[in-house]
Amino acid sequence: MKVTAEAARRFFVARQFLAPARSLKAKSKGVVAVFRRFGSVQFDPLSVAGRNHDLVLHARVAGYEPAWSDRLYQRREIFEAYNKGLSLVPTDEYPWFRGTLSRRSPALIAENIAVAERVLERIRAEGPLSALDFEREQGPTTDWFGMPTNVVRAVLEAYAVTGVLGLSRREGNRRYYDLIERLLPAEVLEREVPLVEQLEHKLLSRFRAHGLLGADGSGADIFGGLGYAKPDPRFPGFPGRTALRRQLVEDGELVPVEIEGMRGKRLVLRDEVGLLEAPPEPPPSVAFIPPFDPVVWDRRLLGSLFDFDYVWELFVPPAKRRWGWYVLPILFRDRLVGRIEPRIERDDDRVAVVDLWWEEGFAPARVEGFVDAMREALRAYLAFACAGQIEWPPHLGTEKRLFRGL
Repeated sequence: MKVTAEAARRFFVARQFLAPARSLKAKSKGVVAVFRRFGSVQFDPLSVAGRNHDLVLHARVAGYEPAWSDRLYQRREIFEAYNKGLSLVPTDEYPWFRGTLSRRSPALIAENIAVAERVLERIRAEGPLSALDFEREQGPTTDWFGMPTNVVRAVLEAYAVTGVLGLSRREGNRRYYDLIERLLPAEVLEREVPLVEQLEHKLLSRFRAHGLLGADGSGADIFGGLGYAKPDPRFPGFPGRTALRRQLVEDGELVPVEIEGMRGKRLVLRDEVGLLEAPPEPPPSVAFIPPFDPVVWDRRLLGSLFDFDYVWELFVPPAKRRWGWYVLPILFRDRLVGRIEPRIERDDDRVAVVDLWWEEGFAPARVEGFVDAMREALRAYLAFACAGQIEWPPHLGTEKRLFRGL
């Protein structure tokens, strides 16, 4: 099928639960609805402006509080697994997320077998432990930069990747690991799914989370952890991502779509074709989009469909940054109109707006409905941050006056 660019934008924000923003209600049920649609939500512990999964949920669930997903995690209704990076997934979907093509994790355990056996023995005897509960040990394992790493930490993470251990809880950024059979229901662990079916499910989850991905994902990390596009002799029996994707199309799970003005086909979930054929006009609402939100996965889509250049500048030297460190794109209706860099100052009961940038040609005071929508978004963000006030820097005096009265 073929659609206009406007229809594609309207469809995209609607199926992302962002038309309007913060429209899902019923607390935990709203959180679960996001997980059911997306399949998983990427986790990142950085909490400068809020943790990534909390910001994803805050943008979609009315009155969202981090405690809601924390309770689901404590009740084991959601669980950490590796999908596109470390992610939170519904526990009953865990059998489809256990499989991995990682060769590095088993090799790491093998090359540090003495440490690995001691770690596993202590956890089996004592229960959940973190890397800090062990003496730091070094071995042949190095980090990304070739420097010696803490073998205990590396072994714990490798056991988590291979499904031997799971995360029992977090205390800040400190992770406690336990045997997977003590963390998840027996009926979940007993369900065996062939590896190829697991990888097909995980591949489909990337399309579920985004909604308009192209065949190649427009970025290697979007399909990370799913092996190569073509068959690889190192993974016998795995046909490659391309074959898995073709199977999903042949089965009717994914429907190819051509978008006006865009090269290549996009793939839409079968159940969402009707929404794409008649997407609603988005009401005036504003959402702040975090760095690992599915909305910003596909930079090619953002550039061609939204005319928005997205770069997360966390790893860019400060002197070379165009914007800032932890910057959140601003979505209004079905357009990305600017960027905001908020910082939650928990000790001072405030949110500091470090900076704010509008897209070229966008004048917030002249756009119908925007000022009220932005005020509402800032008000909701204050509540999310449990803060009493917003602090604006001197150079944003116009914005301070424009959005006063929070």
